[in-house]
Amino acid sequence: MIRSQRSSAYLCFFWALLWVGCLAPATYAEDNPAFDPTPLRIVTQPFEVTAQAHEIYFYKVLELALQKTADTHGPYQLERFNRILSNQRYIAEVSRDHGVIDITWTMINQEREEKLLPIKISLLRGMNSYRVFLIRTEDVQKFAAIRNIEELKQYSAGSGSVWPDTSVLLANGLPVVTSAHYELLFTMLERKRFDYFPRGVYEVWTEQKAHANKGFVIEETLMFHYPAPIYFFVNKKNARLAERIERGLKIAIADGSFDTLFFSTPGFERGYQEINNKNRRVFHLQTLNHYED
Repeated sequence: MIRSQRSSAYLCFFWALLWVGCLAPATYAEDNPAFDPTPLRIVTQPFEVTAQAHEIYFYKVLELALQKTADTHGPYQLERFNRILSNQRYIAEVSRDHGVIDITWTMINQEREEKLLPIKISLLRGMNSYRVFLIRTEDVQKFAAIRNIEELKQYSAGSGSVWPDTSVLLANGLPVVTSAHYELLFTMLERKRFDYFPRGVYEVWTEQKAHANKGFVIEETLMFHYPAPIYFFVNKKNARLAERIERGLKIAIADGSFDTLFFSTPGFERGYQEINNKNRRVFHLQTLNHYED
């Protein structure tokens, strides 16, 4: 009789535990309103052919932020859009309620901040604020002889037609030739449509290698500096995604995984070192917006 009572007690205890276990996910979801068991589908911009080596970093850091918040916000499905569009088109698509992409990464300016919702955590640790020049090999001595920005003004820079950099260059009296398409700018430099292509110190090394057959080299004596942070941007109505990415980035920064990814990206460590290169003459350009990087 006693043994039977004990067996019944154990059996009741077992089923009680099982019942509580079945309720656990529901209780977890109720206690964490941000958690969604349905995989969150996020479509990003694709990679430009030349930029792929360094642009994959932004995709990876986004994935890292989503991984860090999987326990609190739920699973995710990250995809890349299958067509290359202009930078302006990416911004337009993110700003639409049902655009073909959900997120983009780009340099901030007032217009982009008004159209989109930025996650204001600098993705490049200040590196995009320092620009060195991609030039033709034949022009090395010409640029090495430049001593001040007034002398530089006799040459034209290449830039994207809607890039915030273009406004910065023009505001400082520097001649600029533009194109709506990133890849076309390398062809334009080769064909002497302009004289130099200012590039972030994190990206120029892979770009030069990709176009070495065009006779491009990295100019070794000059550098631009102006605040130019790159952020993730989402639709203004997608505050939930912005909150998740911001939280994930902060976790990754705190636990060191952000730095591990950053310094494992080809060209990034070299670019970070280049900021402190004492052999370069730095031209500090004025900007209308006072963003910090």
